[in-house]
Amino acid sequence: MGLRGEAKLLRIFIGESDRYKGRPLFEAIVEKGREAGLAGASVFRGIMGYGGHSRIHSARVLRLSEDLPVMIEFVDTAEKIEAFLPTLDGMIAEGLVTLERVEVVWYRRGENA
Repeated sequence: MGLRGEAKLLRIFIGESDRYKGRPLFEAIVEKGREAGLAGASVFRGIMGYGGHSRIHSARVLRLSEDLPVMIEFVDTAEKIEAFLPTLDGMIAEGLVTLERVEVVWYRRGENA
């Protein structure tokens, strides 16, 4: 794949318990990104955070949250990321979406990928 140079980083912040059509929202977003042909995705589960309601969600041993923060990242060309935004708009009821300019130094796929 020829992704190199200036690109866009799409970062999505949602809750672990957020749903889309009865399934975890983060899973649905990653699958839609794959269908859209985006270069790749990573999902990160946070150990603590808060959002628009200022309610703290934490993974402390004595108080396990059922709604930990989740961050999803995609990196691809500006055109592909921009084309994907309307899809996200129809999926995310509550959360934060950000865009950043990034420089891709290399994007390598193994021969078995």
